[in-house]
Amino acid sequence: MSEKTAPPSPAAGHPADRHDLIRVDGARENNLQGVSTEIPKRRLTVFTGVSGSGKSSLVFDTIAAESRRMINETYSAFVQGFMPGTARPDVDVLEGLTPAIVVDQERLGGGPRSTVGTITDAAAYLRTLFSKVAQPHVGGPGAYSFNVPSVSASGAMTVQKGAKTIAEKTTYSRVGGMCPRCEGKGRVSDLDLTELFDDAKTLSEDPFTIPGYTGDGWYVRIFRESGFLPPDKPIRDFTKRQMHDLLYKEPTKVKVEGINLTYEGLIPKIRKSILSKDPETLQPHLRAFVERAVTFIVCPECEGTRLAEHARTSLIEGKSIADVTALPVVELRDWVASLSPEGIAPLRTSLLALLDAFVGIGLGYLALDRPSGTLSGGEAQRTKLVQHIGSALTDVTYVFDEPTVGLHPHDISRMNELLLELRDKGNTVLVVEHKPETILIADHVIDMGPRAGRDGGRIVYEGDVEGLRASGTLTGEHLSARAAVKDQVREPSGALEIRGASTHNLQDVDVDVPLGVLTVLTGVAGSGKSSLIHGSMPRDAGAIVVDQQAIKGSRRSNPATYTGLLEPIRKAFAKATGQKPALFSANSEGACPSCKGAGVTFTELGFLETVESVCEECEGRRFQPSVLELTLGGKSIADVLEMSVTEAHAFFTGKDVPEAKVPAAAKILGHLEDVGLGYLTIGQSLTTLSGGERQRLKLATHMGEKGGIYVLDEPTSGLHMADVEQLLQLLDRLVDGGKSVIVIEHHQAVMAHADWIIDMGPGAGQEGGRVVFEGTPAQLVADASTLTGKALAAYVGKDAS
Repeated sequence: MSEKTAPPSPAAGHPADRHDLIRVDGARENNLQGVSTEIPKRRLTVFTGVSGSGKSSLVFDTIAAESRRMINETYSAFVQGFMPGTARPDVDVLEGLTPAIVVDQERLGGGPRSTVGTITDAAAYLRTLFSKVAQPHVGGPGAYSFNVPSVSASGAMTVQKGAKTIAEKTTYSRVGGMCPRCEGKGRVSDLDLTELFDDAKTLSEDPFTIPGYTGDGWYVRIFRESGFLPPDKPIRDFTKRQMHDLLYKEPTKVKVEGINLTYEGLIPKIRKSILSKDPETLQPHLRAFVERAVTFIVCPECEGTRLAEHARTSLIEGKSIADVTALPVVELRDWVASLSPEGIAPLRTSLLALLDAFVGIGLGYLALDRPSGTLSGGEAQRTKLVQHIGSALTDVTYVFDEPTVGLHPHDISRMNELLLELRDKGNTVLVVEHKPETILIADHVIDMGPRAGRDGGRIVYEGDVEGLRASGTLTGEHLSARAAVKDQVREPSGALEIRGASTHNLQDVDVDVPLGVLTVLTGVAGSGKSSLIHGSMPRDAGAIVVDQQAIKGSRRSNPATYTGLLEPIRKAFAKATGQKPALFSANSEGACPSCKGAGVTFTELGFLETVESVCEECEGRRFQPSVLELTLGGKSIADVLEMSVTEAHAFFTGKDVPEAKVPAAAKILGHLEDVGLGYLTIGQSLTTLSGGERQRLKLATHMGEKGGIYVLDEPTSGLHMADVEQLLQLLDRLVDGGKSVIVIEHHQAVMAHADWIIDMGPGAGQEGGRVVFEGTPAQLVADASTLTGKALAAYVGKDAS
């Protein structure tokens, strides 16, 4: 870790000067209990505490949210009318705010044409470079962009010439770089006809196997009665013309049963109605159809480059823009540096600075053509940070959400240097973090707690790091704690064989993953860990994968609905009261008519922000008054949804109230307690959960499944040091219960606790993709030849250096 540099002196006045402080008084967002604090400006302040203690509520939902809201208010009323309205955070006083730049862990979306290059300025710089230097010259920067189609049009315009108005013909053209075949996506979809229909059947025999295409439905009736196709002839016997009309006929008006309708071939209809949508947003039965019937192949026209021919054949020193965006950034930097600066010096300098920032932050292994949606949360956060490195802005507030997530211990020192660099430019840096390596570089620490949920929401310590060590808080107690390497390891019951793995950067890897034990995959970011497991594990292994993908759900979704817990609860209420289960759902018949079960109402104020207020009819309880009179064990459905997981578990086990015993509900609640979420309120919105809480919620939903292999992708993300101990106990219970657990992880405490470690490397990108160590944690520490071995040896106090 780099040496902590001294913070800059305050711009003016004494540190207690109100101009050098962000003052928070009476913050009550989410679980905050009237928090008041003063945060020094132009310092690095780290916010610590267990998951759910209120860190994000204070930093993101209060300080950063109010900063952004106040900036929005500086725009004209007209402009504000086009911006989403945000309510003022629930806080009495906020003073000393500066503009906030939030660098969070939200996954980067942007659609199928979004890449690492397009979400930074790198692709724009390269397009400009090629438009200036490449030969043959094919046009401006847009000619090299796979997001810009080529357009040509003609029309007429009126021109006044003296007293006459005459029409003149005009032509308009734009040369874009988009491949016309795949429309800049690099892949085209191909439908397996055998998965669409049974060609031995006739149209009258309900031949289709596509969701929604039933014999009595309008889709099939149009095909059957359009007059284009014989309804009683097996599809396999159709003529070429008939098969073309079935599959590809362009939209044509037809009359069916006296109604004017549009006939369209099966393939374009499926592409428009199903394949045009994001697969993640499809209903489960439609997603299953896509997985079964659709294959995506590399576009044969552009060979996956996304670019039209003119852009692919315009070269600089023998390389096209597709060639250079496919290079790892570290190699692309060297190529740009080798170019003659004549005529492009400022552009070359800016591009090199940006590529140097990628390398400096540990992302040199990425290629600019990497789809942005494939980046992990940590990679996405660091990619966002690239945009701010080298910025001329000063005296702004940078807000980071666990910037070390997804980082190998070897890379954390790089991130720390960047945080200190931002501070030393005169900025205020606020960091929510759990890793001791980053807590130790803080100028100021605010520790939230003492626990989570209702037992958190207070500041339990604020001051310097040395004071934190002696504070007696959970964070203070664990700051210097180190896990010991496991003395005795379990013996495997078998092995999962992976042979010739070559996904992404994997270099024909052969490895046996032991079963019946806790196996941890380690290695620097980009070394091939996820590719080895997610991309190479045999499909018939039957693994239960708990990854970092975000939970889908609206603000009405909550732990009870997401886990399926609400279903047995509703049925229990229905049985006890003699009513329908739908009556006990705030999204169905039991909903308060005033707020429609939301618990809040929204008032539109034109161009001003929309005001959200607690529903006066149900007082935020979401149900009709008559429903709230119906009870189970003396509790209404609203009372139950306001319980914590621990309270609800005790209630539905029937210990105190036998008639409230609901075994199915108690089982799910037990899983939630097992993953450390006992403090959550079962009816709170999923949008209020932290990243670590959401991942553990996903794990809890899989706890009861029958699969023998669990794959967890960085389960310590968002976990406090004290929570990691509880996670390790859970993993032990899974393994001792006969499960095989495979964990992709950077946390040294998890490495030390493993039965077997597979270390990938030695570096990232093309420098990785190989197994550099296999063995027990003790053997890895003794070996200490890999980056992971050195980091683990230092962690357990046996530094090989």
